[in-house]
Amino acid sequence: MGATPVSVPDTHAGQPRKAATAAWIGSALEYYDFFIYGSAAALIFPEVFFDESDPATATLLSLATFGVAYAARPVGALFLGHFGDRLGRKKIMVFTLILMGVSTFLIGCLPTRDQVGTLAPVLLVLCRVLQGISAAGEQASANSMTLEHAPPHRRGFFTSFTLSGTQGGQLLATLVFIPVAALPEEQLMAWGWRVPFWMSVAVAVVGYVIRRKLEETPAFEQQAATEGVAKLPLAVLMREHWADVLRVVAGALVASVSTIFTVWALSYATSDSVGMDRSAMLWVAALANLVALGAIPLWATLSDRIGRRPVFLIGAAGSAVTMFLYLWAISTGSYPLTLLLGIVAFGVVYSAANGVWPAFYGEMFATRVRLSGMAIGTQIGFAVAGFAVTFAARIAGPNGDDWSAVALFTAALCVPPVVAALSARETAKVPTERLGARASGQTAQPAKVAA
Repeated sequence: MGATPVSVPDTHAGQPRKAATAAWIGSALEYYDFFIYGSAAALIFPEVFFDESDPATATLLSLATFGVAYAARPVGALFLGHFGDRLGRKKIMVFTLILMGVSTFLIGCLPTRDQVGTLAPVLLVLCRVLQGISAAGEQASANSMTLEHAPPHRRGFFTSFTLSGTQGGQLLATLVFIPVAALPEEQLMAWGWRVPFWMSVAVAVVGYVIRRKLEETPAFEQQAATEGVAKLPLAVLMREHWADVLRVVAGALVASVSTIFTVWALSYATSDSVGMDRSAMLWVAALANLVALGAIPLWATLSDRIGRRPVFLIGAAGSAVTMFLYLWAISTGSYPLTLLLGIVAFGVVYSAANGVWPAFYGEMFATRVRLSGMAIGTQIGFAVAGFAVTFAARIAGPNGDDWSAVALFTAALCVPPVVAALSARETAKVPTERLGARASGQTAQPAKVAA
């Protein structure tokens, strides 16, 4: 397949920074939408959309709707990955942002169970599915865009902006929910919870303006100009990169740490068995995410120097231990201890895996299947992570207070990521045009850029 390289005009000056900025802002805005649902599922939806006469079941069903989006994500990954590797990264980045904004706005407009009965949770699930499809293509397209624009020796740093943007979105969602959660109960349940969802209109508009100005990546343009794009990226992916897809699936299970921290731990801490204040616990999440904003690029920069594998292993193995400590701290009812360990567990340790996986996973694949490989691999793993919240609610027992069982469950989900990292190739020093070459048995040709 050694097609003769062709000249590609040098129209990409300054694009690494633009791509990283667009990935950060777009991911922050999009995942603001995604994470406000998590806060609402833990604090609001059990009363608004489900049967209040059985609070435990209502909470379980509400948390299950949080997982529904993760179930939809593999389907969205198949669809969006295919078109992203055929049509380019930019088109998918714009599409996913608009879809997320519209579906989130509609959640804020939904009627409640008291108004339309069982139709209310059905409509909620439908909107949540649309959110999941959108999220399926968001990170994979943004990661591919930043990786393929980045200087070879700084791919870890530049791709980490996608995930620090995700943390920024989670931080923004939490900050928005703090004053909402502080409203009087009657106002909160009547209209207050809707406001963060309505704000997604601004999300869609701002994100569209930012992303439509991006240029397509030189790696994708070179691929299209020489060998051409794959007609069936999925077929090529499964034939040449199946082992790496499995590694990404296993590695993506580390996202269970995020969903347990963001949703289940919040629900547990504010339950009758612990009784922590809602606003106080939202501040734990906010400060942990604020620390993560700084920690993620630092871990990613370290991975550019010492490699992806050791940094990812620190995050995956360390999270198994620190999440146990965090849930224990909640069980004591000590807010200072909970705040400290929350910042350590999520803001610092988990950020090691979170900051490096965009480069680590993306570097496993060749250009022509990179978006498909990342989207499909991560979204299957994320689907399990999404429903980890539902499993945790069941594992926690009838009273929802068996935190040690949830901690052990979370630690068990950190084992496959550790195994995946240990079995993966180290790619931090591999030139961008050679990424994926070993897996496919090809020697990729570098692009010749015209002066």
